Amino acid sequence: MKKRTLWLVGLWCGQALAAPPQVVLHAAPSTSDRKLHGRFLHITDIHPDPYYAEGTSQSSQCHRKEPSDNDQRAGYYGTPFGVCDSPWTLTNITFEHLEEHWSSEIDFVIWTGDNARHDEDHEIPRPLDEVFALNRAVAKKMEDVFLKKGIPVVPSLGNNDVWPHASGFYVDDPFVFLTSTTAEYFISSIWDAFIPSGFKTSFRNGAYYALEVIPDALAAISLNTMYFYHNNKAVRGCLVGDASDPGNLQFDWLEEQLEMFRARQMQVWVTGHIPPSDYHYFPECYYRYAELSLRYQDIILGSLFGHLNVDHFYFVEAADLDASPEKDGMVPHSSEGTIFEALMTNFQALANGSKHLNYDNYAVVTVSPSLVPNPYLPSFRVFSYNISGLGSTTVGVVGEDEYLLMTKKERASRWKHLPYRHGNDGNDDRQCMGAGYRDSWRCKLRPWRSDSHAPSRQNTLWTPLGYAQYYIPQLEKYDEKDGPKFKLEYLTFPISSLHLTEGPVPLRNLPKSLREAGVTESELAPYELPDLTIPSWLDLACELGKPREKKLRKQFKKYMYMGGEDI
Repeated sequence: MKKRTLWLVGLWCGQALAAPPQVVLHAAPSTSDRKLHGRFLHITDIHPDPYYAEGTSQSSQCHRKEPSDNDQRAGYYGTPFGVCDSPWTLTNITFEHLEEHWSSEIDFVIWTGDNARHDEDHEIPRPLDEVFALNRAVAKKMEDVFLKKGIPVVPSLGNNDVWPHASGFYVDDPFVFLTSTTAEYFISSIWDAFIPSGFKTSFRNGAYYALEVIPDALAAISLNTMYFYHNNKAVRGCLVGDASDPGNLQFDWLEEQLEMFRARQMQVWVTGHIPPSDYHYFPECYYRYAELSLRYQDIILGSLFGHLNVDHFYFVEAADLDASPEKDGMVPHSSEGTIFEALMTNFQALANGSKHLNYDNYAVVTVSPSLVPNPYLPSFRVFSYNISGLGSTTVGVVGEDEYLLMTKKERASRWKHLPYRHGNDGNDDRQCMGAGYRDSWRCKLRPWRSDSHAPSRQNTLWTPLGYAQYYIPQLEKYDEKDGPKFKLEYLTFPISSLHLTEGPVPLRNLPKSLREAGVTESELAPYELPDLTIPSWLDLACELGKPREKKLRKQFKKYMYMGGEDI
């Protein structure tokens, strides 16, 4: 039977609508006397499975039957480097750990989706009420551990948070419509506490919104990447002139929000589930994402995504917007070989041209590994960012801080005098007159300015400084009597920064080998990046791109796959 494609969750019937630009209202409850720590948590792809059973086989998705001799038995806390989802024991112990060790050390949470099990077991298909129940259960944990303490949480919808299972979105019927009562129930019972009141309409219509995690200073924009995902045939791919396409409506909305935040001199994190690339997105959707990322490089601190379950970073480049037959004939990123091999190829090209790199032409995408041990090990990461210079770190008064106001004024003044430049000098009028390009967003580029002193380019207020990544090694050894412990896998900071008065990582959350001053070298600090600005990321990429840097490449690959097999 010919398979057709489902609309998202069936919740947003018909077409998504763009919300009008508006001032973002931060999520409630929010305690205005909270102190900033200069850190936030990114967690993704939790995938709890209510049918997971210890001792069962991977061939049954860890649901039943004894494993064969060569099949790993399902562990009490999960099955590492396997194909199964997370048992509730892993989900529960993770939130217990986060509450004990991190809930008093972070300012907000980025949570990029996939809270339901994969729909891979044909004997136990995943019904709508189960998708609701799993999302509700994980949301409740987020609310109890963070939101009730006044810590903003920014959720995004994952492709497995929809019904039926959304890997491909293929079902026998093209659309599943829910009643308005069911839609309201989904919103109010699961997500209502997280979505600011000014964006409940845009979330209800399209599952995207923005939230000021630090009022009048720092925001996070949560995108619904299902509208860009090339496997979702229910959307039309952001084609030029298709004003009602859900992807175009979301990008129109995104541009309005970015313009508003720029006018207010605020900084922004862009978040979502499926990372942007010419391999995962419809081509025209990717062009729109790339163009906005570059045009608003002055306020976008970075892009945070999940979905792939593999720790890595890469760049959105102005060259991706080239309108040329040569460019169109190139193999899309990551479509051949492993992700590591694709990255090394791209990084080597950067290294070869490193003397001529123009930082204006790049934006960074970071992809976090998953909590689910499929196909690697449970993991999360904690970012640190620059809050130095603020006279007060009390959340309720940061927006009125003299240093912040002075910084905003200086940035606004500098911005007025920066020259406009076209985002891609190679798209000449003759090329764009051709039939293949005339109706492409690559030939609709708007002039933009770039600020070399922006927080994404230079270490200043709100600049991301680095992250520490935690994981559970040897997950299979733990049982009901012996619970697992999250350990530091690696961090990006210089070792010398760890013992500053306000260090990027609380000393109690560092291993003993890094707690004592005087340590100068550790395999847990392989990169020692000064910060996570675009120049620092490009420096690391160029080093990795040198074939002679075998030791560095080996370290990068080790942390990328956590000792597992390449994908």
